[in-house]
Amino acid sequence: MLTKLNSCAVIGLNPKLVEVEVDVSNGKPDFFIVGLGDTAVQEAKERTRLAIKNCGFDYPYLKKIIVNLAPADLKKEGVAFDLAMAIGILFNTFGLNIDLRDSIFIGELSLEGNLRHTNGILPAVIFAKENGFKNIFLPWINAQEASLLEGINILPVRNLNEVFRHLTGKELISPYINKQEINFFPEDDFEVDMAHIAGQEHVKRALEIAIAGGHNVLMSGPPGSGKTLLAKAAASIMPQMTLEEILEVTKIYSVAGLLPLGQPLIKKRPFRSPHHSSSGVSLVGGGRMPRPGEISLAHRGILFLDEFPEFSRLVLENLRQPLEDGVVVISRAAGTLSYPARFILIAAQNPCPCGYASDPERHCTCTPYQIIKYQKKVSGPILDRIDLHVEVPRLSFEKLSTEKVAESSLEIRKRIEEARKIQKSRFKDLNIMYNSEMKPQQIKEFCKIDNACIELLKNAVNQFHLSARAYHRILKIARTIADLDNSPEIKIQNIAEALQYRFNR
Repeated sequence: MLTKLNSCAVIGLNPKLVEVEVDVSNGKPDFFIVGLGDTAVQEAKERTRLAIKNCGFDYPYLKKIIVNLAPADLKKEGVAFDLAMAIGILFNTFGLNIDLRDSIFIGELSLEGNLRHTNGILPAVIFAKENGFKNIFLPWINAQEASLLEGINILPVRNLNEVFRHLTGKELISPYINKQEINFFPEDDFEVDMAHIAGQEHVKRALEIAIAGGHNVLMSGPPGSGKTLLAKAAASIMPQMTLEEILEVTKIYSVAGLLPLGQPLIKKRPFRSPHHSSSGVSLVGGGRMPRPGEISLAHRGILFLDEFPEFSRLVLENLRQPLEDGVVVISRAAGTLSYPARFILIAAQNPCPCGYASDPERHCTCTPYQIIKYQKKVSGPILDRIDLHVEVPRLSFEKLSTEKVAESSLEIRKRIEEARKIQKSRFKDLNIMYNSEMKPQQIKEFCKIDNACIELLKNAVNQFHLSARAYHRILKIARTIADLDNSPEIKIQNIAEALQYRFNR
């Protein structure tokens, strides 16, 4: 007898339908799983056998069991197919013939027959809804995550017995309905507020521009000048995520298995700060079983790279494509995966190995050769992709000891949110969200400038030998500055300020 059930494989962030075909017949007793399953899939033989036995069912030890995961040319990874395999074996054993074409089964089995937490549930539920499935059976612990979508029956399962009784009509499982009101927009609970940072007004302004338009920033200054503190404070001026962005980010964390227990949504914009010893795979993603890297985990948030030149040059070169395209493509012999990587890069560095080359009060002990060698650790193409370059000087005692309260993060965030509303309206018919995402054709349309601005830019291009990329980035920065000023036109002062951040290094 042949039983067919539906399951789902998440490849990258893209779910694929997997048909689980189970045949139990007479013949030499054995258990085969075919269809390009990895080690975790092959080990399902023992998990399903003991799960069926420990739930009180008779396991067909004297039968030949063949499980086919179709399509056979798609590589299957992970433990999400356990539940479908076990149900298929039980239906064959009891001779049941029930139509399950409108249902998807996902879940890892324990040896007791209980369902464990399974990664990638949210993308699978979205896929099931979009493809017209009515029911999805999944581990009860994932039910809250799955309930973010309406229009599909979420059937939470605690053990194999529950599923079998439901399918045979003995005891139905009630569809999960989240009775708790989900707060999509969390209260402010940031570690650092801009009001807590004395001075550095020009750096705060650069961070405000960067976040308003989705631009990248490089801060350079001596040790202890506040670069790390400013980067952490930047998280507090990030606008709240839209529902679309919340689902985007939550999908990534669901696939990566990083959703906090009991928290089905990532509601705060990510702030990722990998150590400078990180490998290329940890930063961009990949590995034997490809997973999202730090740049994808920072999607729609901030990626903070402290001690920027201390990162391996080869690791930093991996940032070229994501900084330009907002997506990272991982190609391996087994196939190609893509992950979203639309983040704001905030990098911090010392000007030299000892850190005091730009400090007027401390003597730099580095030789000119050491300084040049240190600064060349970050390549020109990477620096060219960073929009704003800003110096972070040492603060004087008067600045540090002042009791004057600086502008709060809430006030800055209000301006940023207004600027982003302008961008949302501007790009409503385009597949972009922020000024930094504009392509040359959009720059020509939305960054029109008068003759005075043209003359200023012409002088800058000739004097500083700007690349085409740098020229376009200056126009995008100026467009963001104009949006913060609620100005429909780009003015000469906006161009001048954009040039100031571009060449402040």
